[in-house]
Amino acid sequence: MQRESKIFVAGGTGLVGSAIVKNLVEKSYGNIVANYHSRKPDEELPIRWEKLDLLDPSAVQSFFQKEKPEYVFLAAAKVGGIVANNTYRAQFIYENLQIQNNIIHQSYLNGVKKLMFLGSTCIYPKACPQPMKEEYLLTGELEYTNEPYAIAKIAGIKMCESYNLQYGTNYISVMPTNLYGPNDNFDLEKSHVLPALIRKIHLGKALERNDWETIRKDLNKLPIEDINGTAKEEEILTILKKYGIKTHNTQHVTRNTDLNDVEIEIWGSGKPMREFLWSEDMADACVFLMEKRDFKDTFPPETKEVRNTHINIGTGKDISIRDLAYLIKEIIGYNGNFYFNTQKPDGTMKKLTDPSKLHALGWRHKVELDEGIRRIYNWYCNNG
Repeated sequence: MQRESKIFVAGGTGLVGSAIVKNLVEKSYGNIVANYHSRKPDEELPIRWEKLDLLDPSAVQSFFQKEKPEYVFLAAAKVGGIVANNTYRAQFIYENLQIQNNIIHQSYLNGVKKLMFLGSTCIYPKACPQPMKEEYLLTGELEYTNEPYAIAKIAGIKMCESYNLQYGTNYISVMPTNLYGPNDNFDLEKSHVLPALIRKIHLGKALERNDWETIRKDLNKLPIEDINGTAKEEEILTILKKYGIKTHNTQHVTRNTDLNDVEIEIWGSGKPMREFLWSEDMADACVFLMEKRDFKDTFPPETKEVRNTHINIGTGKDISIRDLAYLIKEIIGYNGNFYFNTQKPDGTMKKLTDPSKLHALGWRHKVELDEGIRRIYNWYCNNG
């Protein structure tokens, strides 16, 4: 990529896309266009925003014919945690297939020089050997709760491979591990585990300190089921309890030296192991690969059957959900308890990437988990 090359970031307002946009701007790329769906971002960046519905084939076709981007980051997707994935199964498979089909095909028709497709490590089998290597794709059944999303992402990998092999395109697929960072989703119904824990523990800390100013400020920024900071205390306590943040006190304390008896519910046993990557590290890896590597670099030259050309992006380190909760508790300063609800699903017990392929291509992560949690909590308090 040249600094003046026209670059399209599909999904530029999300966790992944916004991190890629920021990285490109920091590296002085000056011809960036990114899409938004409903509301134009508030932050001032030297890029051009286009309102574009990526589910609409005609709109995507018109956009590509008009803009003629040279490089494309396909970071747009319908994403969510275990509850959203299992509840909105049809939407997850349909919308993700539609978005990637529209963008990958129009990239081919309009002569895009290079495209990067971003997926997720949920593409790997439920009982995948650990750590997960790229070669383990399609060697076993998927985790049931996110099967529709995973199937869509596997289809995207195979679409990129197939266009490369038939049409000679240069499309790279990357599979980031669990990401967290600025512009993350903190909606307690739909968020992933790390931002959900951060918000629940933040609210739990405020509740145990009887800090209603912080609670109301949080709910005004991001209401829970239409309950915002103007609601009555009883309504707020009821909705917090529904989402696993509850106090056992019947009367509110009045002195700062006293603490409410607060308990936070966490789904599952806390035993599952998860890997987390700072989103801005992920973006740096993506831009590095787009600048320095091509499709031909993703498999050995002597390969007869080209497959599994995708690249894991991860740290190669994991932590249990229980230890993650206690790490966040320590960083935020919450003093209350946790309740691990074993009646709720755990999901896959271990999901750790093997980033050896990425390391061999020349990139390694920089931000460790404790530092990343401090950064994202600070971001949430000031911007979330």
